[in-house]
Amino acid sequence: MRKSFYLGAAAAALIAGSAGAEQLTIAGPWIGADEEQVQKVLDVFREQSGIDVSYVGSDSFEQQIIIDAEAGSAPNIAVFPQPGLAADMASRGFLSPLADGTGDWIKENYAAGQSWVDLGTYADKAGNDNLYGFFYKVDLKSLVWFVPENFEDAGYDVPTSMEDLKALSDQIVADGGTPWCIGLGSGGATGWPATDWVEDLLLRTQTPDVYDGWVKNEIPFTDERIVAAIDEFGAFARKDEYVAGGAGAVASTDFRDSPKGMFASPPQCYMHRQASFIPAFFPEGTVVGEDADFFYFPSYASKELGNPVLGAGTLWAITNDSPEAHKFVEFLQSTEAHETWMAQKGFLTPHKGVNPDAFSDPTLKKMNEILLGATTFRFDGSDLMPGGVGAGSFWTGMVDYAGGKPAADVAGEIQSSWDALK
Repeated sequence: MRKSFYLGAAAAALIAGSAGAEQLTIAGPWIGADEEQVQKVLDVFREQSGIDVSYVGSDSFEQQIIIDAEAGSAPNIAVFPQPGLAADMASRGFLSPLADGTGDWIKENYAAGQSWVDLGTYADKAGNDNLYGFFYKVDLKSLVWFVPENFEDAGYDVPTSMEDLKALSDQIVADGGTPWCIGLGSGGATGWPATDWVEDLLLRTQTPDVYDGWVKNEIPFTDERIVAAIDEFGAFARKDEYVAGGAGAVASTDFRDSPKGMFASPPQCYMHRQASFIPAFFPEGTVVGEDADFFYFPSYASKELGNPVLGAGTLWAITNDSPEAHKFVEFLQSTEAHETWMAQKGFLTPHKGVNPDAFSDPTLKKMNEILLGATTFRFDGSDLMPGGVGAGSFWTGMVDYAGGKPAADVAGEIQSSWDALK
């Protein structure tokens, strides 16, 4: 008879010490409706494998997984919302490498496959790199939102290059309108929307290795290429005629309120750059695909840097090695594992082999096309930096920049804060 085990400080030790050959334990950050969705994916694995799977979600997952690992009572698999914590645990010997050939599979079957291998590869205790993380369930940030009716009334076309996007912005101003709604307000996290802008723009002005070196502090904020990316954001956010309410309103406008100007009559702005979650803050009753739509935040046609995509996502790693854990990672490579969640909500995948018609939501299907068109994928840079920078001085520095402080001065202050952490 199968037995179900539930993660928790007390039961986890029992799992580690006496779990049978047909049992698998998984811990992750999903609770509530999200847990109901992942359970449907796990049901498919349960049925196919005959393995009893216990998933336990926690809103304090990041803290609990460290406690369990240090106590020797980690689950077989952990679902990490960010690569940084997984990399740290790998360096302490708390993760097991994925099976040989997994990296080759990812490179072959995921759009921008090398990017996903790189994001899941970390150094072990001895400093040797291994593939530890398998990405499954991705979020997309490189989007520009607009109201189709506004574009149609004004005769505007969706831009397909950054040059076209800037030309459209100028045209809107010439026609007496305001191209952008931008807001950085977010309570104690004020400033974070601007970090996404800078990250997206850096990927469109420099090669991916520059982005990677910057995120690791091998290339400092004071490097002219990083300063130039900050000023690229300023080309949108620090022009009074470009932004609803003028440049002075950018830092004080709440990011949740900022897109609402697109829905005013006449429109207070025509475009809003934000991640896939922002429709939650559109006026009640807004139908995405009809009342509002989106397009890919385009790359420069002249720079030949491909189609980079900025986003986030969850990676699955083995924290308590077992044959069942490897069987599950192999299951995550199947199209069925992806299509089962695609048929629900809130899921995007870089898997090139899935049937796009499996999406229950046409909006997600369209977003996934952008993800599959990516030549490079990079994780949100601020989320990979130390908290004091990525969730601290970078945020506040961008507020200062939006307020008029020179990019070089802002970059110097952010870099000084990072240096002080050493």
